[in-house]
Amino acid sequence: LQNNQVLGIGSGSTVVHAVHRLAQRVREENLSIVCIPTSFQVSAALLSSLWMLPRRDFHSRFLLLLQLDVAIDGADEVDSDLNLIKGGGGCLTQEKIVAGYAKCFIVIADYRKRSQSLGEHWKKGIPIEVIPMAYVPVSRALSRSFGGTAELRMAVSKAGPVVTDNGNFILDWKFDKVHDWSEVNTAIKMIPG
Repeated sequence: LQNNQVLGIGSGSTVVHAVHRLAQRVREENLSIVCIPTSFQVSAALLSSLWMLPRRDFHSRFLLLLQLDVAIDGADEVDSDLNLIKGGGGCLTQEKIVAGYAKCFIVIADYRKRSQSLGEHWKKGIPIEVIPMAYVPVSRALSRSFGGTAELRMAVSKAGPVVTDNGNFILDWKFDKVHDWSEVNTAIKMIPG
């Protein structure tokens, strides 16, 4: 962390600890930094630390105007080839955008997230953010192309599906075999919706 950096901050249980440490360093070293949060959860954590870019100013125009120096995010599982499952907490698209525009992307994952192959420990499936009107055809396309099942993630404390910060739904694709993850990643991105 250096003075005058622009940081993208992802979400998740591990990143919350990183936010607290960043706040401590900003106070102790009198650093001037700009943080771009990827979710409401991180916005709230940063607001409580009183040193972030307000959520209302998080728009794509800032990604175009500001060069992000570093993006920090967590992972749900990391395999031996450093493939990641991300998005278990429901923040996918904004995390991907911020990570994509950063010069350096850092993933924080402790020993509990490590596995030999994806799906070994994380049994909830690979989260995929979808436009609400497309969740059925995307679910079918995933099963048809790669096997397994894609299930609409349902909310726990309210009726209906989980809705992301972007107003989208999340499919959790539970795959049933080992895949070439680079190939699957590219193919999923090409599915409309």
